Amino acid sequence: MLQSHETVGAKMKIQEIRAKAKVLQVKNSFGLSKVELIRRIQKAEGNFDCFGTAKGYCDQLQCSFREDCLRPSGTGKR
Repeated sequence: MLQSHETVGAKMKIQEIRAKAKVLQVKNSFGLSKVELIRRIQKAEGNFDCFGTAKGYCDQLQCSFREDCLRPSGTGKR
């Protein structure tokens, strides 16, 4: 079963992210990096595909990956 939004993203294993992508019917996800797959999931959920690009603020309050994205140790680019 998928975890709540508080525990996804940087903490979530790639297998769990792939499972979430499958549930959301994200196509052509094979071979993508973890960050790129997260961004496709964000888009499928109706959010901006911006994981790892926030500079201390994010207005995507319903995003499953928001907390990990804003965390200094997140996997996205800084």
